[in-house]
Amino acid sequence: MNPSDETLKNLSREAAMQPKEQLVAVADSERKLYIGIPKESSYQENRVALAPESVALLVNNGHEVWVETGAGQQANFTDRDYSEAGARIIDSAKEVYKAKVILKVEPPSLDEIEWMQEKQILISALQLSIQSEDILRMLIKKRITAMAWDFILDADGNLPVVSAMGEIAGNTAVLVAAEYLSNYNNGVGSMLGGISGVKPSEVVIIGAGSVGEYATRAALGLGAQVKVFDNNTYKLKRLQNSIGMRLFTSALQPKVLSNALRTADVAIGAIRAQHGRTPCVVSEDMVALMRKGSVIVDVSIDQGGCFETSEVTNHEYPTFVKHGVIHYCVPNIASRVSRTASYALSNIFAPILLSVGEEAGIDNLLKKTVGLRQSVYVYNGILTNRFLGDAYQIPYKDIDLLMTAF
Repeated sequence: MNPSDETLKNLSREAAMQPKEQLVAVADSERKLYIGIPKESSYQENRVALAPESVALLVNNGHEVWVETGAGQQANFTDRDYSEAGARIIDSAKEVYKAKVILKVEPPSLDEIEWMQEKQILISALQLSIQSEDILRMLIKKRITAMAWDFILDADGNLPVVSAMGEIAGNTAVLVAAEYLSNYNNGVGSMLGGISGVKPSEVVIIGAGSVGEYATRAALGLGAQVKVFDNNTYKLKRLQNSIGMRLFTSALQPKVLSNALRTADVAIGAIRAQHGRTPCVVSEDMVALMRKGSVIVDVSIDQGGCFETSEVTNHEYPTFVKHGVIHYCVPNIASRVSRTASYALSNIFAPILLSVGEEAGIDNLLKKTVGLRQSVYVYNGILTNRFLGDAYQIPYKDIDLLMTAF
């Protein structure tokens, strides 16, 4: 026998005797998610967290989706649409809340948290800084992992849900203002923007974030003159670079802002607070000096509003008049175009849920994904938000440290 052949035989024999490394298979049951989509109970919330197309995607990837009867009705999605996509239609809200993952748009109520099981995953717009303390304590007691979708970061460090809802709110705010300037809604009869030979409308936008940017784009597209105010000069520069033209921009100096508001036809509040309440930057005296028949659209009203005269309204009675100025202060302005908003939310949530399944659980995904960790308010019953911990005197732990220990 050729020596080389003998050597190969010996090596093969030794290799066969070596202990083999075994790959630990992840059970399919750990990868399969049970996702519950309850019908929104908040007043005039018309959005739904997942569109039927995204439900079909999740079901085709081995997950099970439970949808409460009528959950998509206000966004013009029928139970049949969801059923044909592979969802299981549930008559009882209480039964939907037995799913492992609860995905909803608005913050949960106390009753809804009562229905939840221990150690479930909740993805929602929690808004715990303005909710009852009892809601936070109940989430902790039930050892829920609660994630605020408006604080989810993508790979580039952006807030995809905030950006999507901001785009919708910014565009819609300008369209709303146009409606209330017209005669149809008892306005002064002006067209937002203007035509050749007629002085264009003046629009003041307070805030240069996502809402401010898309409100600016919409107003410019209609031919209006736009003035943007923000204390963050980086945001103002980014806005001008994004739009590709020079605009009137200014820091939030009261005198400059007051002068701009005096001649404005429309003022849009688009400030977003990182924590707590939005700063009130427009006093009642400033509003009193505005033109009679001008329009205020306070998109920041869901965090308290940035106009001193703002009061929460709703889609049924969306406006009130103060000092001769029309105020539109509906908190969930995106619900005005609920079908578009639902698709936007669904496009963001579906990939996240697929990733949870691929990683065999939320714990593994949170450990790998920094941007997702930033959305966690409560992790397995442990408060991870310093602002809430200080506000309610509840012990809290840093989510990054918890993931290191995991």
